[in-house]
Amino acid sequence: MFSKTCEYGIKALIFVAMQSGLQKRVSLNDIAEEINSPVSFTAKILQNLVKSGLLKSLKGPTGGFVIDELMAEEITLSRIVSAIDGDAVYKGCGLGLDNCDEDKPCPVHHKFKVVRDELREMLERTTLKELTIGIHDGLTFLSRKELE
Repeated sequence: MFSKTCEYGIKALIFVAMQSGLQKRVSLNDIAEEINSPVSFTAKILQNLVKSGLLKSLKGPTGGFVIDELMAEEITLSRIVSAIDGDAVYKGCGLGLDNCDEDKPCPVHHKFKVVRDELREMLERTTLKELTIGIHDGLTFLSRKELE
């Protein structure tokens, strides 16, 4: 549903928000390791997230990436998805056709439109802070190694 870049971006922001909640700054290498992503690829994703205002980067020996508590409460999944993937997830054809719309729908267009609308609603209502709470409480997991 989301691009691999977007999946990594969401996981990175969740991890940074969790660590920031513990008053910790996180390094690029720590993030890449946690989300199981190559460091150079992770760096590009994080750079985009910083430019989008979804993440703060602090330089120097005590630097790292952080998300303050207020930001985590305000950042929705829809903002993250839009910053990385744009609005393609809300407009794409369920069968991958280039030209699928209300005037010339594919066979699944009307049913898929309902799913896309529900997805948009979920992404707009879900905050980064909400996602960190589930992980903190042990109800959800960010990586497979947490399950072992």
